[in-house]
Amino acid sequence: QVQLVESGGGLVQAGGSPRLSCAASGRTSSGYLSWFRQAPGKEREFVAARSWTDSRRSYADSVQGRFSIFRDDAKNTVYLQMNSLKPEDTAVYYCASDFTDGDLADNKKYGSWGQGTQVTVSS
Repeated sequence: QVQLVESGGGLVQAGGSPRLSCAASGRTSSGYLSWFRQAPGKEREFVAARSWTDSRRSYADSVQGRFSIFRDDAKNTVYLQMNSLKPEDTAVYYCASDFTDGDLADNKKYGSWGQGTQVTVSS
């Protein structure tokens, strides 16, 4: 299994540009690392995914053009750069790995999760 630790959340003003980090340890040589988020009273939803082995990436429609996912292989870390934040982006953000197969947006397809980091966007 992969161990994941998120950081970088906090209170941000609307329009801000924080960067979240997900440091991974363990077997990270294949599959995807993805970001999900969960707002109070809502289901966990897919945000973005990045392949560990090539340049493939995927984004939810709600963040396309505003968020960017990229990795630093030397640090075994995947980042989520968030730009033009909106109050509706407020959520706990989780990174996930050990993806099996099928739909990247299906949180049931991931075997490892971080503890989450809170992002609160004030208007």
